[in-house]
Amino acid sequence: MTADDPTARRWHWRALDTAAGGLALDLGLYAVSALFAAITAVTSTLLPHRAWGAVAAVGYLVAALAVVVQLLLRRRTPTSRLAGLPARWTVTALTWLSTALLPVIWQSVERTAGRTDRAQEEVLVVEHAGTRLLEHGTPYLGPDAIAALPPGEQLLGYTPYQPGMALFGLPRALIDTWWTDARVWFAVGTALALALAVLALRGKPAANRKTGTGNRRDAALLRAVQAATVLPICALTLATGGDDLPVLALCLLALAFAAADRPGLAGIAVGLAGALKLFAWPVALVLIVWGLTRRAGARVAAGAIGLPVAALVPALLVDRDALVENVLRFPLGHGLVTSPAQSPFPGHLIASALPAGRIIAAALLVAVGVAIAVRLARRPPRTAVTTALICGYGLLAAIVLMPSTRFGYLLYPLALLAWAPALHRRADTSSASAPGELSGRATSA
Repeated sequence: MTADDPTARRWHWRALDTAAGGLALDLGLYAVSALFAAITAVTSTLLPHRAWGAVAAVGYLVAALAVVVQLLLRRRTPTSRLAGLPARWTVTALTWLSTALLPVIWQSVERTAGRTDRAQEEVLVVEHAGTRLLEHGTPYLGPDAIAALPPGEQLLGYTPYQPGMALFGLPRALIDTWWTDARVWFAVGTALALALAVLALRGKPAANRKTGTGNRRDAALLRAVQAATVLPICALTLATGGDDLPVLALCLLALAFAAADRPGLAGIAVGLAGALKLFAWPVALVLIVWGLTRRAGARVAAGAIGLPVAALVPALLVDRDALVENVLRFPLGHGLVTSPAQSPFPGHLIASALPAGRIIAAALLVAVGVAIAVRLARRPPRTAVTTALICGYGLLAAIVLMPSTRFGYLLYPLALLAWAPALHRRADTSSASAPGELSGRATSA
């Protein structure tokens, strides 16, 4: 086995992940996150980000100190419950509360008190969409109405989401107070979806305790939840904008249902995500292919396709031009104003620096899509693990190559890839006695 062998790399990662019962990596995660939050509080040019960093840095630091205490307890008493997996779950939950939920509430209260620098534009867009949905039956403004806005306000006139996202703005349309801030409801939706996902995975038949596979699976689930909640890219996004987190959580819930052999519920979960944002649609397509391998493609597709279509129909009937302008023309760069999403990934650099760069970037993006389609046709995913890996790597490639994208979108592939190890079925984990067996199954299925 050579140093660059994939199996060796996997076991190097496993050794790091399980060092000191998982506490070593916990400490590294919280310590680095505290440093990131502190730097954000001092250097960010976005005021909501600076406000998040000031609160989150303390939360991450407290979490790191808690892990240090756990490490000391484990060194003194290796079987101490305060250093075990349930205690690690407790620290994770408290860290999410202090680094994501507390900043959400804090910024929402200050915003209600009159601070105009305590929310990103996404929050305003979703809340305006909720008001329009309540008053006019569609969350979208037509092209003429957007053109009539002052030039500085035209960007906020667009709602580049699917119609379901406006539901998070309905509370604000009914009453103006801190708890109707769209981010509060993003947090509620995210927490509910992740809680259901954890229940779905932990409700699977217990693995053989003699081999420790049950503990490994539970530890992998904890690491996956950390990636979707306390990782700074997720906590910061929820506290300042937040619209991506319920979409991500519903996609993870869909994969959890797939791992639990509940294809109908998997389709409903990813369909709800697709009714909120286009980012869920590639996940839905891969899940449908997974369903076909289990003769359940129709059950997955019923929710995965049916729910987004059902959400689009009312907006289509009320104002078709408004729907097309917001959902298609603007994301494709053909709206009255262009998207400010311009993180320096290869796709954006190619589109902005080369002659016909946008065409080249689009061609590369299409080529990746064709390669994934060929992979799905030749070797369709037969497990939830493989489905998550395809979705994670596929979205990573798409985000890197899109001409207009955001750094924050990386939360999707990071969480999906971290989620994959927690999706192994009992047969997968209990039979992986050889060092490379589990890795080979996950990467080549």
